[in-house]
Amino acid sequence: MFKLPPLPYAYDALEPAVSEETMRLHHDKHHAKYFDTTNKLMQQEGIDLPALEDVVLLAKRDGKAKLFNNAAQAWNHTFFWTCMSPGRPQPSAELKSAIDQAFGGLEQLKAKFVEEGVGHFGSGWVWLSAAADGLRIDSTHDGDNLLSKKGVVPLITCDLWEHAYYVDYRNDRQGFIEAWFDALPNWDFASSQFLAARGQGQAWKHPAAETVKA
Repeated sequence: MFKLPPLPYAYDALEPAVSEETMRLHHDKHHAKYFDTTNKLMQQEGIDLPALEDVVLLAKRDGKAKLFNNAAQAWNHTFFWTCMSPGRPQPSAELKSAIDQAFGGLEQLKAKFVEEGVGHFGSGWVWLSAAADGLRIDSTHDGDNLLSKKGVVPLITCDLWEHAYYVDYRNDRQGFIEAWFDALPNWDFASSQFLAARGQGQAWKHPAAETVKA
């Protein structure tokens, strides 16, 4: 079964951009529920796969909508926590060069990223990713992500569901994404993901399922 991974930092580490209250609700309640439901559905359907990525892809391929939504959301949130950092690292020289080439600079990337997130209707995620033709910005609806897109490696993502920001920003999604982008992207992680997209090292994978002993 899959277990809820602990946060890679303290609950209050992302303040003031994201409050401790939001993090406790978001991680301990919302994220935990996705794992609980995923594990129950896998047990009901006799699915025993150790990689959450494989569960997401199988559910999408076979049209198992409830399993897909919960497994994908479990994956998305663990990735989301990982791609944030309280330390404000900067992009590596290689990633900065790619950002400059694709967007004209970090400020222009921010403008495009915020624009995509604000313009996305309903719940979902906004992503910066690396593909064969360079960096790109995508948004996905509800629990969907980029796992099924061949040759696309996510670098960072921001949660567009209201539970990610409503406590702190009410309905001001733009204010949330702007504050998030200014303070929280883990550019060290994004830089390692970028190298993986170029064939240097392995891209991030979700922690594997744990075997339940009889």
